[in-house]
Amino acid sequence: MKKVLKVTALAAVIALAAGCKDNAQPVTEEVKLDTPEQKAAYAMGASLGNYADQTLKQQEEMGITIDRELLKKGFIEALNGQSQLNDEEIRTSLQGHEERIRPVIEKKVQERLDEDRKKGEDFLKENAKKEGVKTTDSGLQYEVIEAGEEGASKPDAEDQVTVHYTGTLIDGTVFDSSVERGQPATFPLNGVIKGWQEGLQLMPKGAKYKLYIPAELGYGDQAAGSIPPASTLVFEVELLDIAGDKK
Repeated sequence: MKKVLKVTALAAVIALAAGCKDNAQPVTEEVKLDTPEQKAAYAMGASLGNYADQTLKQQEEMGITIDRELLKKGFIEALNGQSQLNDEEIRTSLQGHEERIRPVIEKKVQERLDEDRKKGEDFLKENAKKEGVKTTDSGLQYEVIEAGEEGASKPDAEDQVTVHYTGTLIDGTVFDSSVERGQPATFPLNGVIKGWQEGLQLMPKGAKYKLYIPAELGYGDQAAGSIPPASTLVFEVELLDIAGDKK
């Protein structure tokens, strides 16, 4: 949200003056990038350009259009010391723009959250019908892949556990995997999301479960790294060890 709302005039017009991807212009002059100083200067502009390009695309996806020619004109005139607006007028105009688009953006964001949450709910509803899938009172679903060691301990919320896991979105996209890294993860169980806290306490050491975690037992409406807001999560988890366990 902040990135959409907080586009600076400088970033936007530099991107457009250089030619955004949505309105690309042929390169008319090849620049030299032979020295570190040249590369740094170009990289500075490219960084601003990439940021502005993505921000403008986000606004355009929400039906908010910007006159790109006026943006380019404003940049060039300001660069030449001929801006038609003073600093106070620029600040006031940009603040007004942010205030006008904020309700539009908030509405679109809420619609996407509702849509993603509904997809997760529909997925879990169908998943609950599958053989071997169990649903707890909280809404967590789990499936036993390997039962684990006979008579083995199960962790408590205060325990430190070592696990191997792979986490995916409901479309199968992998967002994290200790298996792919080849390095198990160790952490206190009470320091992770609620779905993990509940799910791992069901597992004896040596077990491998598949956990289907509703958004409210995961990260809720907040994004987490590459995990979008309101995401239902699927984890395949193997409980390797419980710290201090003798069994």
